[in-house]
Amino acid sequence: MPWLAIPFSDSETRDQLEKLFTVKGIPYLVMFDGNGKVLGESGVQIIRDYGVEGYPFTEERTAELKEREEAAKKAQSLSSILVSQSRDFLVSNDGKKVPVSELEGKTVGLYISWSGYGSCIEFTPFLVEVYETLKERGEKFEVVLVSLDDVEESFREDFQKMPWFALPFKDKSCNKLIRYFDLTTIPTLVIIGQDGKTLNPNVAEIIENHGVQAYPFTPEKLEELAKIEEERLEAQTLESILILGDRDFVISKDGNQIPVSQLVGENILLYFSAEWCPPCRVFLPKLINAYHEIKAIDDAFEVIFISSDSDQASFDELFSKMPWLALPFSDERNKFLSRKFKISGIPIAIAIGSTGKIVTEDAIELLMVHAADAYPFTKERLKECMAKLEELTKEWPKKVKHVLHEEHELVLTQCPIYNCDGCGDEGHGWSFQCKECNYDLHPKCALEEDKSEKDVDADASDG
Repeated sequence: MPWLAIPFSDSETRDQLEKLFTVKGIPYLVMFDGNGKVLGESGVQIIRDYGVEGYPFTEERTAELKEREEAAKKAQSLSSILVSQSRDFLVSNDGKKVPVSELEGKTVGLYISWSGYGSCIEFTPFLVEVYETLKERGEKFEVVLVSLDDVEESFREDFQKMPWFALPFKDKSCNKLIRYFDLTTIPTLVIIGQDGKTLNPNVAEIIENHGVQAYPFTPEKLEELAKIEEERLEAQTLESILILGDRDFVISKDGNQIPVSQLVGENILLYFSAEWCPPCRVFLPKLINAYHEIKAIDDAFEVIFISSDSDQASFDELFSKMPWLALPFSDERNKFLSRKFKISGIPIAIAIGSTGKIVTEDAIELLMVHAADAYPFTKERLKECMAKLEELTKEWPKKVKHVLHEEHELVLTQCPIYNCDGCGDEGHGWSFQCKECNYDLHPKCALEEDKSEKDVDADASDG
């Protein structure tokens, strides 16, 4: 660092400054003017957004820069987005410089990506296929890579797989465009129309779902695709979800292939999980218990394991603990279904009804709160479960004393999610809680102990 510092040994001053400015996270940058007056505590964001242009970091300067950006958006053109004071060209993956002017009058996709991010790795081949198809058709379409890579070798390796152009590695315009388009997720494919105006802030998901059919990405085209998607969901069947090409079966524990056709008409739970995932390991026993309870009352229920494991051994290890069916490891349908249902974290359980329609994509939450009672996971059943739970809470005491937490009474509190300090399991819905100590007990844990104490007291009285 080329600036001054508070000595490390001066912990008193450092503590005072942290309290004075209520520092909640780092890095944290407070700006002062020449008279020692605080200009603001958002220095980190200002530097990230504007760099040296943010100086002297006053509210007036920030407002001026924001107004300038808004004016630039209204007068937006392809050149205003892609050309800088020191550069009026893009680069191809063989090192050639291509003038930005050559893209004028074309529909341009700005592909904001990071080579090491899984979703970008999976999306790039889709975009390559769409790009090459449109080129073969003679469409006026081009793509420009806006890379978030910090390592030049990674940038070059990734760019070699792409048949389009890019901003040079670590070009200053990359950060400018991230802010300009309010980047919130990657991959992002911003569509700039032939007039140089922004047509759509991100069509990555649309391309994943519809491929080349999404072109030319106009509002009219996207409205048309939305109607197609609505019709597709209405016509959805279990076969349309689970059959892909000649892959028309699932497997049982003994390795036998079960045709998907045999499962038609059943209530199915698609269970996305992996051996390496700690929350999955915690949830698995609960799902197994619920599975056996549900099967006991309705044999037309099945769970299908969809693996996110990285090797066959891990898949086999986890599947050996499960009493249900699965898609084979490395089956192409695993990734297909993860994309279809936009799986971004596991465990996830999606309930498919007997007609093949989606009942809920939130079955895990329902199972955690209501266990097997949540079946068949419909809105009607959820209302019944909530009413049942509400009636049950009326019978519970509002406060209890517990031997595991003798310091204070525990108060019945509505709590969406917590960890029980008694049994260690995750809890949902209601907790007997001490807010002062941040202590929670499942109603079952709290009331069983409370009941046993009363029974002991009653026996002592009888004696």
